[in-house]
Amino acid sequence: MYAKLQRLHVVLFPFMAPVHMIPAIDVAKFFTTNHVKTTIITTPLNAPIIINSLQSTANKYVGFPIDVENVPFPSKEGGIPEGIENLDQLNSDEMTINFLKATELLQESLEQIMEKYKPNCLVADMFYPFASVVAAKFNVPRLVFHGTSYFAQCVGHVMMKYEPQKLVSSDDEEFVVPEIPHEIRLTRSQLVIDAMKGKGKHEALEEWMKIFCSAMEAKERSYGIIMNRFYELEPEYVDYYTKVMGRMAWHISPVSLCNREKEAKFQRGKDSSINEHECLKWLDSKKPKSVVYVCFGSVVKVSSLELQEIAMGLEASEQDFIWVVRRNIIDGEEVNITDWLPHEFEKRMKEKGLIIRGWAPQMLILDHEAIRAFVTHCGWNSTLDGGLIIWGSFGTWPVGGEKFYSEKLVTQVLRTGVAIGARNWNRVRSENIKPKNVMEAIRRIMVGEEALEIKKQGKEVERISKEGR
Repeated sequence: MYAKLQRLHVVLFPFMAPVHMIPAIDVAKFFTTNHVKTTIITTPLNAPIIINSLQSTANKYVGFPIDVENVPFPSKEGGIPEGIENLDQLNSDEMTINFLKATELLQESLEQIMEKYKPNCLVADMFYPFASVVAAKFNVPRLVFHGTSYFAQCVGHVMMKYEPQKLVSSDDEEFVVPEIPHEIRLTRSQLVIDAMKGKGKHEALEEWMKIFCSAMEAKERSYGIIMNRFYELEPEYVDYYTKVMGRMAWHISPVSLCNREKEAKFQRGKDSSINEHECLKWLDSKKPKSVVYVCFGSVVKVSSLELQEIAMGLEASEQDFIWVVRRNIIDGEEVNITDWLPHEFEKRMKEKGLIIRGWAPQMLILDHEAIRAFVTHCGWNSTLDGGLIIWGSFGTWPVGGEKFYSEKLVTQVLRTGVAIGARNWNRVRSENIKPKNVMEAIRRIMVGEEALEIKKQGKEVERISKEGR
């Protein structure tokens, strides 16, 4: 008699930030629908986000439950105030670095979970470099989950290898990124390292570089990476990554597609700040492809002046819109959006605009036939979610991380959107862009000949993406 085969078991350890947790939850759903037992590790205050996202799809995975294991967050040891266990709660570079350092203290907790379950594989976020050490200790492969594109990975690699930014004489002078398949131009002001070299930021830069380099070294020691991508969207860069850079990688298609039902789309991430029926009722009242969706993700902080200028640009564009404004803390003080909107803005925009204060059900909104365009900070989750549904309708306003790379992918490689005009890298704050820039970009992607050309290109990308899914 043959022995019964044991089902594969994967332990998944997402970084504690919405931008990392949301796609990781989708990865867990992807695994379990492919008959792989999955356990997610998180901390007590982050667990409700994960559990809430899983509840809407629990019945779809009968026989293959997703377990959630809580480990204590080392707040005291890491110098983090009690009650803060997520990156989106922080409002300074110093606190962000302290938070990243605190997560290094989770190694022992991870080892305890590995000892308890003895899984076949550990999938851990790139910002957990110690995960490679733990995986080696338990003699299992460690896969890095990367929430970005192959394009961004390739550009980042080339930039570190050749340092072309050193060949220009000023921060605003353009240079060509060498070696990659497309001619991509950047400036020093759009690079994270050069932007952080400003006055008074050397200490923060040094600490950040230590953390980043540690993560990159651990990635090199890992078995490979999992990418939330599909080959047909950026084939030249998948090939470059695997053949030229010589890295092991698996693209597992856009994992957000596992959220097919309305309930799953609505409950993805944090609790929504708007009622599902209220949101859909407003969208149902609009004509197909007539609404622009404006959202800058879960981390970006928008100043009072910028809120006002975005509002003025939206009004001047004369387009229907949904505008998501998260709870903002600027310089330690919460910004009340109502205090900084133009006089009687909401009264004038009552029929044309819907403002959502807090968390929005993004997938549910983007999936509605009324949505035509997406003004985004170029976070990869937003870029990918929007791209799956409304290719050809992006207005890009990159903020932080590798967002300028994502902007180049959308505007110069896929040619499915237009840049609003951000020129300087900033970790969490949007750049002061005038209302005219907002208005012009929205109109370029919503009306006129250019909008039609972008839409045509978007249809082609949509065709390619459907073939690849």
